[in-house]
This record gives sequence, structure tokens and C-alpha cells, in this order.
Amino acid sequence: MFKKSVTIMMTAAIGIGSVLVGGCESGAQTGSVVGGLAGAGIGQLAGGDTEATLIGAAIGTAAGYFIGNEDDKNKSRAQMASLHDEMNTVMVPITNSNGSISQVRLRKQGVGYLGPNGEYYQRFPTEAQLRPLYGF
Repeated sequence: MFKKSVTIMMTAAIGIGSVLVGGCESGAQTGSVVGGLAGAGIGQLAGGDTEATLIGAAIGTAAGYFIGNEDDKNKSRAQMASLHDEMNTVMVPITNSNGSISQVRLRKQGVGYLGPNGEYYQRFPTEAQLRPLYGF
């Protein structure tokens, strides 16, 4: 009878958790739900009573939140770095001898610009300066 009750309770918790996780917008929220469910299950299995289940759920929720929150922070940092790179990047079109156009990516660095091959321009380079290196 006890095993059947635990199985029913765990199945219900997993089902409810799946619905809640689907609605989470952040890693912290998802981590809280998953951690809480896992902690409750572990607490129930370890202690076999309501107190152990609640303690496990609380610890799991807190741990899941902290882990998910760190993941959110890392994703945010990566997005900010990507946005910073995008804001400091300029594409310069170079018209080739056959009429086709090549795009040269320059990165703003200090007061000048850094070319794809590591060359540094103190001012924004002209098409004539870039064509010998990147045109044909």
C-alpha cells in the first residue's frame, strides 16, 4: 500500500511539475520547480513522512533556483557581449574589378578600426585602402 501511495504521489508531482516547467520563463524558475520536485521525492524516499518531504522540497527548490539563476546570468552576459560586438562592428562594401561586392568586417577599437587580418587603421579606412587587401 505504501509503495502504491508513493508511486501515485510521484506520478502526480511529475505531471504537475511538467505543466509548471512548461510555463517557466527563466532558468531560475525552471530550476526551482525541478529542484523542488526532485527534493520532495528524495525527502519522501529518505524520510518517508511529510516533514522529510517538505524539507527536501525546500532544499531542492533553493538549490534549483540558485543553479538556474547562475545559468540565467551566464546567458545574459553572453548576450551582452554579443550585443557589444555587434555595436562595434562595421561592414564596409568593397567593389571588386569584376563589379561584385565583398564585405569587409571592421571592429571599432579605441579611436580606430581593426581589420580582419589584424591591421589597425587610425581612422575609418576608405574603400581604396581596403581594396588591395580584401578586393580582387
